[in-house]
Amino acid sequence: MTSTIEPTRDIDDLVHSIDWLGHDGFFITGSKKIVIDPYDIGSFSKKADVVLISHEHRDHCSPKDIEKVSGKETRIVASVQAVKALTGNVQVLHPDESLEVEGLQITGIPAYNTNKFRSQGVPFHPKEDQKLGFVFEMDDIRYYFAGDTDFIPEMKKIKKIHVAFLPISGTYVMTVDEAVKAARTINPRLVIPMHFGSIVGTKQDAVSFAEKAGIAVHIPEKEI
Repeated sequence: MTSTIEPTRDIDDLVHSIDWLGHDGFFITGSKKIVIDPYDIGSFSKKADVVLISHEHRDHCSPKDIEKVSGKETRIVASVQAVKALTGNVQVLHPDESLEVEGLQITGIPAYNTNKFRSQGVPFHPKEDQKLGFVFEMDDIRYYFAGDTDFIPEMKKIKKIHVAFLPISGTYVMTVDEAVKAARTINPRLVIPMHFGSIVGTKQDAVSFAEKAGIAVHIPEKEI
């Protein structure tokens, strides 16, 4: 499958602008510096202009790690439950809502489970909890960070994405095959798999996803 998105930057250039912090954590460098869901980042201490926190679970909302990447002017955008654990310059974002932060348009995308349950009828990530994915644009590049989610109907509305970050471990989130369906539905220029390599999931999950996706895939290596 070939993406219909016009290439504004070479894929190698896109890859080099993104550092993987492990699990679902990323540091994206452009005209602004954006950190998403930093967790267990060790000595990593580059400062972000904007920090995005998808939900309140400890492996996504880690105040001590957020502090490491935050300076005096850093803006934090977080889900309605995550903001309760955070201090500083924090704004709440709801699904299907947009904010302009540091000149960036950031849109909350629903992130929830449809078939991963902690007990009968109780999903790990209920839709009503308003956990988030994000769509944002920087330097003419549109990014989609899916968060902890299954393949959900809302993904069919996500268009013109250059880089998609998709969870692939199958534990609490999409399986490899579900993530392949999501990737083909969104049809970005590049997919970066996540949610593997530390708490749950293995690099082989990412390799399997890359073999099946039919779209350009970059398997990240941890930068810290």
